[in-house]
Amino acid sequence: MGQTVVQKILSQHIVDGESQPGSEVGIRIDQTLTQDATGTTAFLLLEAMDIPQVKTDLSVSYVDHNMAQFGPENHNDHLYLQSIAPKLGAYHSRPGNGICHQVHLERFGVPGKTLLGSDSHTPTGGGIGMVAIGAGGLDVAVAMGGGAFYTTYPRIIGVELRGSLQPWVAAKDIILRLLSILSTKGNVGCMVEYFGEGVASLPVPARATCTNMGAELGVTTSVFPSDATTRQFLDAQGRAEAWTELQADADAQYPRITKALHAERDVMYLENIKQFCTNVEVAPPDDDGRVDVSFGHVVIDLDQLEPLLTGPGSPDAVTSVGELVGMQVGQVAIGSCTNSSYQDLMLVANALGGRTVHPNVELGLAPGSRQVMNMIARNGALADIVQSGARILESGCGPCIGLGFSPAEGTVSLRTFNRNFVGRSGTTNDMVYLVSPEVAVMAALAGEVVDPRTYAEAEGIAYPDIAEPDAFLIDDSLIQSPLYGDDAKAATVVRGSTIVKPPAGEALGATVSGNVVIKVGDKITTDHIMPAGAFLKYRSNVPEYATVVFDAFNEEHEPTFADRCLALKEQGKAAIIVAGDSYGQGSSREHAALCPMYLGVRVVIAKAIERIHQANLVNFAILPLVFAHDGDYDRIQPGDALVVEGVDEAIASGETVTVRNGTQGVEFECKVQLAPRQRTILAAGGLLQYTKQQG
Repeated sequence: MGQTVVQKILSQHIVDGESQPGSEVGIRIDQTLTQDATGTTAFLLLEAMDIPQVKTDLSVSYVDHNMAQFGPENHNDHLYLQSIAPKLGAYHSRPGNGICHQVHLERFGVPGKTLLGSDSHTPTGGGIGMVAIGAGGLDVAVAMGGGAFYTTYPRIIGVELRGSLQPWVAAKDIILRLLSILSTKGNVGCMVEYFGEGVASLPVPARATCTNMGAELGVTTSVFPSDATTRQFLDAQGRAEAWTELQADADAQYPRITKALHAERDVMYLENIKQFCTNVEVAPPDDDGRVDVSFGHVVIDLDQLEPLLTGPGSPDAVTSVGELVGMQVGQVAIGSCTNSSYQDLMLVANALGGRTVHPNVELGLAPGSRQVMNMIARNGALADIVQSGARILESGCGPCIGLGFSPAEGTVSLRTFNRNFVGRSGTTNDMVYLVSPEVAVMAALAGEVVDPRTYAEAEGIAYPDIAEPDAFLIDDSLIQSPLYGDDAKAATVVRGSTIVKPPAGEALGATVSGNVVIKVGDKITTDHIMPAGAFLKYRSNVPEYATVVFDAFNEEHEPTFADRCLALKEQGKAAIIVAGDSYGQGSSREHAALCPMYLGVRVVIAKAIERIHQANLVNFAILPLVFAHDGDYDRIQPGDALVVEGVDEAIASGETVTVRNGTQGVEFECKVQLAPRQRTILAAGGLLQYTKQQG
């Protein structure tokens, strides 16, 4: 039987373990990327390992998140990264050069290579045929030091694309359709691979939109083949030598996938699986109302796809734009690593040309890279955008992570971003919908949600055919090259007072006794755990940043989560977090584990924990446990005293562990779902301690 693209790449990079779905494997990492919100900690941890030079083929430090520089913290981080990255043998992309994923796709990505990034949207690189994976900064630091990255050998979800997109229907609609089928949960341990004759109709930026927002599925990564279209893109970037053809074999097969759904809560996803997947089988519901549904692969007919949107509150709350036509819109934001390519912004400029944004709408637009900004400035498209009344934002993450351009209270905001978790925009109880640039720009003109197909026809707006440039504008003057030898030794690292060495973890011991400090529900994101926005500037100072853990749940005039944890720590007790389903989804931010560890959190018990967050918990010596029975979650209350005995044995080899609730007078079982290497890391007191022990 032939191999898929994913299987071909992994077969060339596995250095430990067997290629069996569900088993742990170690993967050799060719390239890494970090960004300033996670990279400062990653490089501090790399220094803590006493590694004098990165050992990957290529590593790049980007600055694209904390750009506003309110106070000295952001600039302190930038200067530290600008000095430490070249000294240790990495490239450094300076502030203003663009968003890491966009720039990496343009200037560094190579088909067939592996890429590990300390940002959850690193899978953007799958748009040119890379196995590109998001991870915590400590995992990336280990990879920069030459260590393998350990993950689960994937189940591969095949997504067949047929036909071609119709005018005013976008690549964003492809990934939104996929989210409406697979949802944001239940896809841990999977990778998505796109195939079919429809792939050839999509340019690289469109493919990158799909792989970028594939992170919201909860899969490890998403991958497209590398074909003639990929070659054209790399040639236009002046990097033709980087191209290699990479296609699935003609007889490659995609395995059946089984997902657990709830017969009542997941009706939409169940119906969509039946409609868009092949060979669907649905088992009878169990006593908890859960059903196992299995299918062959997903089929999306691009000819039949319609404009979609999702929200508010979750990337998988997908509906047709037609369902919300007429809804008033007060703000539109176009950009982010999902939709800020040259083609995206040229389409927007053409639609805006000679027109003015609706008086009730604020339109903000952020080019994804300096390359894109320069090109639309030189060809006049930027002038059309400015003339329309749009505000030009910096080439960075900005509003996507809650740094500026927050919507007013009660205002609908349409965004071409990848996440719309409640409050992520910087506004409490916001109403953020995720859309394509096509839907966004038409709403900016109309002042309300419109179907871009009918609105364009009524307003006489012709659909622009934006061809990929024969040659992109190449200017790498804001990328600093690595230093070597005497130059590296002589380089001085700039360390401001806010650059604080992160703490290391400690071994758990035989028994963990503590109290439930917080009990939260389903789909708690890393944004809920560690707020971004104005708080991002504290990322390089763990004691300071830890004061706002679970800030979204802190009540005024009550002890904060941090206060409650530190009070227990003073008493020699552990802090314990209890959570519902899909805990820790969203961003790869390791601070969602690092800061709780600093406060004394030793155990997290949840119905399910997402991949990156579970890895981060293990890396910082927090024991992740999963309820054996969902009903046990309901019985636990905040403040309950819990005792977990036999922790060392459970970490060593146990599949379950008993937890005693002394307050309620009951015991319950939890699953210990750890890979062999994760058990070793926990026993050592976290990944930093483990790495030091391994030399």
